[in-house]
Amino acid sequence: MVFSMFFQQLILSGGMVFTSKIIKQAFFLVLLLLLVAGCKLGAQNDDGIIKIRLAHPMAPGNNVTLGYEKFAELVNEKSNGTIKVEVYGSSMLGSDRVAMESVQRGSLEMASSSSPNMANFSPYFMIFDLPYITDIKHQKKIYDALDNGSLGEFFDRLGEEINLRPIMFSEYGYRNFVTTGQPISTADTLKKLKVRVTASPVEIEVAKALSMSPTPIAWGETYTAMQQGTVDGEGNTFSLLSDSKHDEVIRYAVDSRHNYSMHILMVNKDYWHDLPDNAKKIINESAEEALTYQRSITASLERKAEQKFIDQGIKVHKLTPDELAEYKARTRPVWDLFADRIPSELFTMIQEIQQ
Repeated sequence: MVFSMFFQQLILSGGMVFTSKIIKQAFFLVLLLLLVAGCKLGAQNDDGIIKIRLAHPMAPGNNVTLGYEKFAELVNEKSNGTIKVEVYGSSMLGSDRVAMESVQRGSLEMASSSSPNMANFSPYFMIFDLPYITDIKHQKKIYDALDNGSLGEFFDRLGEEINLRPIMFSEYGYRNFVTTGQPISTADTLKKLKVRVTASPVEIEVAKALSMSPTPIAWGETYTAMQQGTVDGEGNTFSLLSDSKHDEVIRYAVDSRHNYSMHILMVNKDYWHDLPDNAKKIINESAEEALTYQRSITASLERKAEQKFIDQGIKVHKLTPDELAEYKARTRPVWDLFADRIPSELFTMIQEIQQ
């Protein structure tokens, strides 16, 4: 309260006039800075409760969001309230990269990032972004390898090297191209489109391979960029586009399924090592159960979002086998561009899993 009064006097001094909206925004920013930077990592309340802050960028109701909410609920139940996970979605504590950097340096306990944005921490994460390297019909095999097999062990080791430990490989889904005005269907119809991409080098090269003009834009700015014509289109799951209200500006879509993404929940490595063994057990068990739930609802949410698009008048083109084959043929050279940045064993693992 004292701080609030001081802050108000400070910003109103010198004859400067601020609207109540600006004051509220300033308060919110300062509170976030205190939340992320001012708290001691791993600190317990006086009553011994362990509080874990989990930051992610996804919208309310999204499949990833629901998974993390379930995870928090399970941790609370299994620990009888002695471990509390506080979930901060919609980029409240920063974008994928910003929040994950906070976890990496130890000012935040947990954060979730899409696999494309995890390429900022290691190029090895780009293996998941490569166009059509995974197929939806082999998804269960991929998850088993991540949760219980060699693929998960690989990323556990990688996490140790970058001061992070994987907790959950949440299903994000397959990205599809959408536009605000130009009809799209075959690969030829994408030519010369200005398309929003993440900072992922793979996404950028995929756009180039399809003769589009890639424009890296932060997720939180994408709706406005689409609305104002800064870009003509983007690629994302139908469910996230719907949850984030992008269907308000989308007019055309194609089920390109050009790359698969996950949202990877990471915890600070040192914080994890310092947790009591029982707390680790509860977190791991909760993550496993939350993943089962999260992955089970993803496909139905995607179908629901697609039907909503259709009901709203958005024209969704379903690719024929030949049209899909053309997308694959044009983007396949992208793999070769990253062969020297991703270990060959990762390529082999991903392909063998899908046999």
